[in-house]
Amino acid sequence: MILDPKDFPQIWQKPSSVDLLECLKHLELSPPIWNHKRRRSEIIQEQEATAYTRRETSMYLSTIIKSGLSWIESEDEKEAIWSEASRRLSERCGRAAMGEIIRRWPFREDALSPSFELTIREPPLTGDSLGLKTWGSSYVLAQHLPRLGSTSLFRLFDESLGQPRPPVLELGSGTGLLGLAAAALWKVHVVLSDLPEIMANLRHNVETNSAVVESMGGSLDCGALTWGGSEDEVDQDLFSKKNQFKLVLAADPLYDDDHPFLLASAFSDHLSLDETSRAVVMVPLRDAATQRLLEKFRNAMFAGPDVLTCVEEGILDGQDDWDENEASSNVQCWWGIFVRSQHQDREV
Repeated sequence: MILDPKDFPQIWQKPSSVDLLECLKHLELSPPIWNHKRRRSEIIQEQEATAYTRRETSMYLSTIIKSGLSWIESEDEKEAIWSEASRRLSERCGRAAMGEIIRRWPFREDALSPSFELTIREPPLTGDSLGLKTWGSSYVLAQHLPRLGSTSLFRLFDESLGQPRPPVLELGSGTGLLGLAAAALWKVHVVLSDLPEIMANLRHNVETNSAVVESMGGSLDCGALTWGGSEDEVDQDLFSKKNQFKLVLAADPLYDDDHPFLLASAFSDHLSLDETSRAVVMVPLRDAATQRLLEKFRNAMFAGPDVLTCVEEGILDGQDDWDENEASSNVQCWWGIFVRSQHQDREV
């Protein structure tokens, strides 16, 4: 294996396409895999702390990309070399241009469930979609699900009543961590949803973790669901029927002024009319803006045509690690359980 820039086949030596491609393969930065407790910055630093420096390697890759490779006769081979060099260079351009990330999220054994682990892929962050990131609050709520299932949501899962456990809908699933965990921890069928452009990665994560979820007694499905969207933005096979889910989840769903009303409308459209139905929401209180959006959301839930009232709430500690300096930051996460107004006086 090539270990140092001085050992790379140099352009002035007119190396063969085989030698160049072999070198470029050795320079590949594979998708990092790490535990949730390790910061992204630590992994990136480890990637860069190789025998060849980032600067020297980037200069070498740029030289290949700029070269006409005139001594190589095959145009296909030239294109292959330029493509590989471009990929290697993009992998060294920081978080926004680095390749995909794979992250493992462990769930420890307790009185309610055995240990298991979910594997989540985050694609290259070359766009502005927040749905390609795994936000810390989804893990906070996921870890809190067993407690909610045995207390606040007990009636939904009480098998002594002779009723099967109801299917669950997650709104704005993103990379899918919360919905996948809910299926495994609650042993239920979960339908994950998000914008059409998020679905390719979400489906990948559903497929990757389906065996783990099924071994825990859960099952999965996923489909596009744009809040307030047109028919072509909504999976009609899954969501054409209204008010079909007794339990609807959402974590970290508020990022602009339109979201509170759109999310409240989505809950109204998809939450069952049954008196046992519940909506569970988590919103990180990062700053004044997120607190304002939360207040707008609560008002929208109460002011809509189907009044939804918060009957239970709390605060859990969490972490974010997507700020500009890549440092993890503590954040308090508000959670609330909503019911339809005609049932707000009943026991949760």
